Parts: sequence; structure tokens; C-alpha cells
Amino acid sequence: MKKALWMMAVAAVLAVSGLWAQPKPKSQKEMDALMAIQNAQGPDAQIAAVENLLTKFADTEFKVTALQMATQSAQQKGDLGLMTGYAERTLKADPKNYIVMLMLAQATVQQTREFDLDKDEKLKNSEKMVNEALEILKAAPKFRPDLTDEQWAGAKKDFEAQGLETLGMTAMVRKNYPEAVNQFKKAVEVQGSPDPATKVHLARAYNAAANYDAATLTLDAVLATPDLHPSIRTVAGQEKLKAAQAKAAKK
Repeated sequence: MKKALWMMAVAAVLAVSGLWAQPKPKSQKEMDALMAIQNAQGPDAQIAAVENLLTKFADTEFKVTALQMATQSAQQKGDLGLMTGYAERTLKADPKNYIVMLMLAQATVQQTREFDLDKDEKLKNSEKMVNEALEILKAAPKFRPDLTDEQWAGAKKDFEAQGLETLGMTAMVRKNYPEAVNQFKKAVEVQGSPDPATKVHLARAYNAAANYDAATLTLDAVLATPDLHPSIRTVAGQEKLKAAQAKAAKK
């Protein structure tokens, strides 16, 4: 999950703790339900705690925050179908929630396959959602009053990079590899918090565009990242091998 999205989850915790003037729980029981979301261990437990809150306190002022956290938990589980469901519920309650719009747009692309009959429609909807979210983001206020201007600027960059990454993924599905390279490069350049996974996407686009040297250079940078997550290291290594094999086959 992007750093900025985790910051939003922290914002929800701060709200529950009473550090924000609004919203506020209406009873101790509602507060207990909110604290259960905060203290839940793992995505399944957090989703269950969210559903408990929404079932018992249908008029809670924390509905959007809770649904957003459930969306993030479903994403953490890797359950794109469940994540999509919670994202749609969040947007029904808050149509201008740019964070969830970006998450849903990316999930839509991830679930789109080359031969889907509605491929073009889904990709167009995803692009539209990204562009709308990025437009909302431009004038969005800080989601936490204690964030410095520098921190907020960094968070906005991470959100923008997520949108650009989704546009790159869309171009990959369309097999428009030069456009995919362009979007992934912009995402890497924009990021306030560098994400090695985005560079792996960029390298994959380079490979697809038959630019194997650029792919290798990009992956070497990824593999040199300190404390690189093992799964990213594995994928980066596989993509580097793919570049080497493809380059050798051309000779």
C-alpha cells in the first residue's frame, strides 16, 4: 500500500481518538466499535469490525472513514473483488473521495483482460476516474491538520504517482507500450516516497517495448534498493532475466 494511503488510515485513528473536532462518536458503544476497528489485527478482523460498526450504528459519522479502511484492508488481502465492492460503497457515500477513486481505478485495470468484451469500456472508465481524482486532488485540503506543508505535498505526489501508474497499466493492457513507458516514468519521477514496485512496472514496459537495456538498468536500480521486499526482489530478478534472454535472442 502507498505511504499516503497508510497516512489516511492514521487519520482515521486520530479521528477516533478525539484529536479532530469532527466527526465524533455519539455514544461509548460507538466509540468501542470504532476502537475495535483501530485495534483489529489483520485485514479480515478489521473488515469484520467495520461491518459491526456499520450494522450497529447506521448513522455513524465515521461511515466514509470506516468504508475506506475496509477498502484498504481488502486491497491488503489482495481480494480485488471485495476491494471493488467496498470502494463502490465508499464512493456512494462520498462521491469525491479521490483516494478510493484511485484505488478503484487501479483495481479495475488489474481485473481487465485482453479479450474481455467490455475491455475498452472498463479502461475508459478507469482513465476517467483517475483524471477526475487527480483534478479533485489539486484543490484538496489537508486530511490532517497537523501535517506540514511539506508532508502534504509529498502525500499529494504519492497520490498523483498512483494515478499515473494506473494510466501506465491501462496502456499496457492496450499494448501501447511507448505510452506505458511514458506514464510509468512520470510516476517514478513524481513520487514523494520512491516505490520500487513502480520501477518494476516501468521495466516490464521497457521489456514489452523491446528496450532491454533500459529495462536492465531500471531493474539493477531496483535490486540495489536497501531492504527490498523479497517478493519485489523475486519479480525484479525474473524480469531482468527476461530482458537478458530477449536481448540474446535478437542477436
